[in-house]
Amino acid sequence: QVYVVESGGGLVQAGGSLRLSCTASGRTFRSCYMGWFRRAPGKEREFVAGISWNGATTYNADSVKGRFTISRDNAKNTVYLQMTSLKPEDTAVYYCAARLGPPSLAGGAYDYWGQGTQVTVSS
Repeated sequence: QVYVVESGGGLVQAGGSLRLSCTASGRTFRSCYMGWFRRAPGKEREFVAGISWNGATTYNADSVKGRFTISRDNAKNTVYLQMTSLKPEDTAVYYCAARLGPPSLAGGAYDYWGQGTQVTVSS
């Protein structure tokens, strides 16, 4: 079992930055592929970024490439999402998820989810 809790969301002006954190518990965290997803009002859940168990491989959605960076610190059982050059269209609830398996962009492939943290970008 892996429990994940997101933090770091808030209100920021366009062009600003935020860093989201995802703290996980459970011995299997260090072997998990970790992903960040988001759901904007009236839209479907969207994959944002993913990172391999050792941090060696990352993947970003085209919509956030060059602006968002995913990283992890296994010693702290934490995954981060550094978001820069934020746009109003980045407004969403951001979710952290853990997958006990190979990398995947599909939300349905993830085993454990956090409750989400709200990010609001004002224009």
